Amino acid sequence: MKTLFILNGQPYGTEHSYNGLRLAGSLSKREGQEVKIFLMGDAAACAKKGQKVPQGYYNIEVMLKNVSRQNGEVGVCGTCMDARGITESELMEGTKRSTLDELTSWTQWADKVIAF
Repeated sequence: MKTLFILNGQPYGTEHSYNGLRLAGSLSKREGQEVKIFLMGDAAACAKKGQKVPQGYYNIEVMLKNVSRQNGEVGVCGTCMDARGITESELMEGTKRSTLDELTSWTQWADKVIAF
């Protein structure tokens, strides 16, 4: 099964991206599952490297890395990055600047599309 997750929410302050990544991480560990994540809008900030959070608090960067380690692909909307002043050098390992055209292709690839 091929699943595309589209995240729109900021990394912290709400739990939309957190919950989307919880599900994506769980699914990526299952046999026969392929996962792709597209970060757009405020979720573009989820891919910033070097996130520091209080001890005991979830870390979005770690959650994204876990999906990447399971061969998940993570794209970050380039237009959304530009609007928020995020450069490619600020992106964490395992993520890449992406485009609406790639999101379109990933949507066609997917058996399921889940948006948070």
